[in-house]
Amino acid sequence: MHMTCHQGFIWTPREGRGPMKINLIFIWVAAVLTVTGVNEGYAQGVPQTLATVQVDMSTLATGYRVSKVVGGSVVNKANETVGTVDDLIVTPDEKVPFAVLSVGGFLGVGAKYVVVPFSAIQVTENKMVLPEATKKSLEDLPSYKYSK
Repeated sequence: MHMTCHQGFIWTPREGRGPMKINLIFIWVAAVLTVTGVNEGYAQGVPQTLATVQVDMSTLATGYRVSKVVGGSVVNKANETVGTVDDLIVTPDEKVPFAVLSVGGFLGVGAKYVVVPFSAIQVTENKMVLPEATKKSLEDLPSYKYSK
C-alpha cells in the first residue's frame, strides 16, 4: 500500500503499520483527547469554588519560616553548636513533631542524621537552642535514614 501526500512524496508503511493499525492509533488518540478534555472552555466557563480558611495574621507574624529553620545551626545552653537542622517531618495531622538533625562530621562529610522532638528545640528570633544537648549525646542517638 502506498499513500501520496500533497507534495508528491510517497509514503510506504513499514511492517505492521497497515491501515488497520493506523486506524487504531487514530481512534486511541481521539479517545485520549476526549477523556483528558482538550476543550479549554472549562477554564473560562464553569466557575470553580475554592474553600477558604481564615488565617490569624498575628499567629503568622510570630511563626518561623521553614526555609529559615532548615539549614540553621542548633546550639546548646553553652552556645556550642551541636548540629544543623536538616529537615522537619510533617505528620498526616499536619503537625511538625520532629526535626532531623545532622550531627558530627565535617562540612557534611561523615555526618549522621538523628531525630529529636521539635518541641525540645527552643526557637528564638536568631537561634535554635537544644538546651541539654551535647555533640556526644546527639551522636549517641540512633541514626535516622530517609526512606526512598
